[in-house]
Amino acid sequence: MNISPIRSDKDYNKALDRLEKIFDAKPGTKEGDELEILSILIDKYENEHFPIEMPDPVEAIKFRMEQMGMKQKDLVAMIGFKSRVSEILNRKRKLTLDMVRQLSKALRIPTEVLIQEY
Repeated sequence: MNISPIRSDKDYNKALDRLEKIFDAKPGTKEGDELEILSILIDKYENEHFPIEMPDPVEAIKFRMEQMGMKQKDLVAMIGFKSRVSEILNRKRKLTLDMVRQLSKALRIPTEVLIQEY
């Protein structure tokens, strides 16, 4: 087992190649330990170099609505008037704190996503 820090794309690709070779290693074995350590190093490198941005609040709402088979009218109880729902989904009005709370609870969208600027 020759594990070293991942500092470059070359190191990253080398680590991925090795990970692929030992992917089915049994836990508690020498290769299983190597697999576990290598996974942690790769995850750290990916989080630093390829961060995943949080989704846009309006897009997150639209996505959840689609997943849940909801229409704009279904948001009226959470947001208010039908026209207000339309303004929010068309980015003409910002979400209020109360709307964020209601949407987060009903649509199960993390508040961190809904409070972002858009």
